[in-house]
Amino acid sequence: MTRPDAKTSPVEVTQGTCPLVIAMPHTGTFVPDEVRANLNEIGRGLSDTDWHIDRLYAGLIPGASCVRATFHRYVIDANRDPSGHSLYPGQNTTGLIPTTDFDGNAIWATLPDAAQTAARLKAYHAPYHRALAAELARVKALHGFVILYDCHSIRSRIPFLFDGLLPDMNIGTNRGTTCAPALQTLTQRHCAAAAGLTSVLNGRFLGGWTTRHYGRPDESMHAIQMELTQSAYMAERAPWTWDAEKAARVQAVLGPLLHDIAALDLSPADTAR
Repeated sequence: MTRPDAKTSPVEVTQGTCPLVIAMPHTGTFVPDEVRANLNEIGRGLSDTDWHIDRLYAGLIPGASCVRATFHRYVIDANRDPSGHSLYPGQNTTGLIPTTDFDGNAIWATLPDAAQTAARLKAYHAPYHRALAAELARVKALHGFVILYDCHSIRSRIPFLFDGLLPDMNIGTNRGTTCAPALQTLTQRHCAAAAGLTSVLNGRFLGGWTTRHYGRPDESMHAIQMELTQSAYMAERAPWTWDAEKAARVQAVLGPLLHDIAALDLSPADTAR
């Protein structure tokens, strides 16, 4: 396992032995000093972090690989197309380098320019995806296929991004295009059976750039995104407090789900049937 200093490495990698690779692009909170100096007070609050997601998943499936970004999404968003193309054209969203928070509030005192964006792509976004692509390739070579599970969380109510209240567990497969049907069905079944938790398949969140980019089931690369509401396991306001009782309930669903995902045989001979 690699546990680098966030100041020197934008990514940490844990290599596993099973077919499952867990990605965490938004749990990092490192912001270099020169970037922090250009954030305003709202931006320096880092409110759009996927708080405690690494803690929530820790130990649930020891045999899985994990690739985690150490930098904050305000530095550059590891789950966005490096070209800057929107994930949800025509809808409110945040971009490669967000200019607002999830509530639509400006986060910069001085906006990043094109040269700064290019530098951050090189220093942060590209190394994260090189590491993720390398781990996916390594695991695929071991098993003949690989499953990418992309972990996220978000506040349950954000009027700027969506109407009403989100379900607790939001499964994204870009309308079934990023994985084999067996993976989507298994995940949906576990979530639907979760006592006290609500779920949806391909609702407001279809899967981000990571899921859409790496999810190529015809090449034996399967990807699925799980967007959890933070209200399901923590307090949705600063100081973003972990709720042990709620978290245990969510972990009781995620643990068996991940074990069953890791046990899937999605080798080409089986998925072709």
